[in-house]
Amino acid sequence: MTFSIYEGQESTQVIFQFKANHFAETFVLTGETDDIFKIEPSGLLYSTRALDRETRATHHLQIAALDGNNRTVEGPVPIIIEVKDINDNRPMFLQPKYEGSVRQNSRPGKPFMYVNATDLDDPATPNGQLFYEIVIQLPKINNAMYFQIHNKTGAISLSRQGSQELDPVKNPSYNLVVSVKDMGGQNEHSFSDTASVDITVMENIWKAPDLVEIVENSTDPHPLKITQYVFYAVAKDEQGKPLAFPLTISVNVKDINDNPPTCPSAVTVFEVQENERLGSSIGIFTAHDMDEENTINSILKYKILEQSPKVPMDGLFLMDEYQGRLQLAQQSLRKQDAPQYNLTVEVSDKDFKTLCSVLVNVIDINDQIPIFEKSNYGNLTLPEDTAIGSTILTIQATDGDEPFTGSSKILYRITQGDNGGRLGVDTDPKTNAGYVIIKKPLDFETEPVSNIVFQAENPEPLVSGVAYNASSFALFHLIVTDVNEAPLFSQNIFQAQVSEDVPIGTKVGNVTARDPEGLDVRYSLRDNMNWLKIDPTTGEIFSAAPLDRETTNLHRVQVVATEVGGSSLRSTSEFQLSLTDVNDNPPRLAKNYTGLFFCYPLSAPSSLIFEATDDDQRSFRGFQFTFALGSDSLRNDWEVSKINGTHARLSTKHTGFEERVYEIPIRINDGGRPPLEGLVSLPVTFCSCVEGSCFRPAGRQDGIPSVGMAVGILLTTFLIIGIILAVVFIRIRKDKGKDDAQGAQASEVKPLRS
Repeated sequence: MTFSIYEGQESTQVIFQFKANHFAETFVLTGETDDIFKIEPSGLLYSTRALDRETRATHHLQIAALDGNNRTVEGPVPIIIEVKDINDNRPMFLQPKYEGSVRQNSRPGKPFMYVNATDLDDPATPNGQLFYEIVIQLPKINNAMYFQIHNKTGAISLSRQGSQELDPVKNPSYNLVVSVKDMGGQNEHSFSDTASVDITVMENIWKAPDLVEIVENSTDPHPLKITQYVFYAVAKDEQGKPLAFPLTISVNVKDINDNPPTCPSAVTVFEVQENERLGSSIGIFTAHDMDEENTINSILKYKILEQSPKVPMDGLFLMDEYQGRLQLAQQSLRKQDAPQYNLTVEVSDKDFKTLCSVLVNVIDINDQIPIFEKSNYGNLTLPEDTAIGSTILTIQATDGDEPFTGSSKILYRITQGDNGGRLGVDTDPKTNAGYVIIKKPLDFETEPVSNIVFQAENPEPLVSGVAYNASSFALFHLIVTDVNEAPLFSQNIFQAQVSEDVPIGTKVGNVTARDPEGLDVRYSLRDNMNWLKIDPTTGEIFSAAPLDRETTNLHRVQVVATEVGGSSLRSTSEFQLSLTDVNDNPPRLAKNYTGLFFCYPLSAPSSLIFEATDDDQRSFRGFQFTFALGSDSLRNDWEVSKINGTHARLSTKHTGFEERVYEIPIRINDGGRPPLEGLVSLPVTFCSCVEGSCFRPAGRQDGIPSVGMAVGILLTTFLIIGIILAVVFIRIRKDKGKDDAQGAQASEVKPLRS
């Protein structure tokens, strides 16, 4: 007999109860018991402590039955105890640190070293199946893994990228942390171990020769004998497979000075402001030479040969001999002397010279202030209802700096008389004229007369020593006349908030408006829907009907303010009333549950889940409903249990239900203030099922005829068709008889012809 027992189980475990013939009084156990297996005189075989497969995987035992004189009456019977493995041993690397080396450009995937680990668990089970992986690579350049490991054998090789990029000059060594896991590495309960791997990168002995140099335009005899002149070299094994990447052979052509310097462009342009200090840098002039960089053939020298015009003197500019930096050499420039200068620059290397053209533009600086053509623009009278955006005045100043630059552009700013920002000035970019426009409504009641002062200024700052003076300022007098105006609300939108259960007639807010001319104002509502009413004199707003947040949580109405007397002008504003929630709606089912069923007959108690909701506002914690059966008489058959704040489970307590529809009343309490409770009915059908769906025979439905009615309708239809065919047939026979008679009569009166 063979028994299988898992190692590591509880200390005392019953294995088998043996029985013998009536002569046996006791049993004896022999063999590889290891003081673990025991047998009672009654024949009960058991273990006294946990087994360990790694100590002994199989125990061979013998059991014999003895009589009262200790004589064998049955047996001995061989017993085999197989100890089944559990994952109780972690894998272990054979050494904590490994060392290896690899040559650069070695073939990817070809192992150059191995790491090994062992696991005492059964290798025939997942417990002893090992999985290797690289956890860390140091250094890790550009997040690329240069090494790879076979997850079953522990063979380490170069990846494709490592085969291409390993370089002992850049990184002569690498360190890997390698992990091994049991359970094939696929189980979260796997045991693991790690080891360190040091790898030395050795130089590839398969390498390109040194550069071969050839002098260009050489006058040596041809052909030239070039040794080791190979562009590609490939090393292969016996099967013709490449052992390494092909080598590229480079030939270096030695430079001679056969290219003259070239100018960066046909004309190189620099700009310099007038009044710049002596020695100021204007720019760097850089020419080019196609000969080899950083050699005597490409070193360039710069020199100014000519300046035009030579005003106010020659030699105004200086150029650095090697860097090409252009500077002011004599004095500051003035645009009035010359707006631009042309320079001829000589650029030379050791054998060639090239002439380049440089243009220096003198940029005007802001040393002239804007001057108004007149300082007082007189009086201007406007009605207070003058439209916003209207141009009411044109002002003009001039500037002596260069036209169409930041030094001559003029900006106009109001410095006095318009604290409310009613006016603005736009500048014409071509003429520098200033157009005074209305930006905000004029108001006779607050500012009937204003003294407006303008300042003209440039966007560019003035140079040191120059300042704006009275010539840059002008003024005019603005007179505003009265016009009858509509009332003005204190704000465009009025807002208020009340609870949805306020009694009818409760004040919920108020609005205010004033008439600029001081007339009384009357208030009214528009688009009200009879929810609200307003006191026409005070502007107080009251509830006029019950409010319900669940119907409308935000009421918007237009408030109209009309002046009393005068022209009865009016204006409008908006009043917004938001409602806060009170607990005035009982819970209900979240949807219409009409398709709930259990397959009849029940094989075991079953359950279904339903959801509740509430029309009131959800709290930050969400709904917290409680659920209960609506009738105590159902407690023996049904049970309701809460899942969360909105869902509950309805369960059957037995299987003895009839095949019909049960209406189950459910009480749902919202736990609010005050708490409200809803009584809902959940229809549950017990029916025969076909492929998991409820099957119910269709009964007779209104509008669908029975079988007898269908047969009667069909026979009646056939009878009517037969009558119609008979009438048609008789009519055809009659018509044919008439035709025969007429033919006979015609033959009697018609004379015979020979």
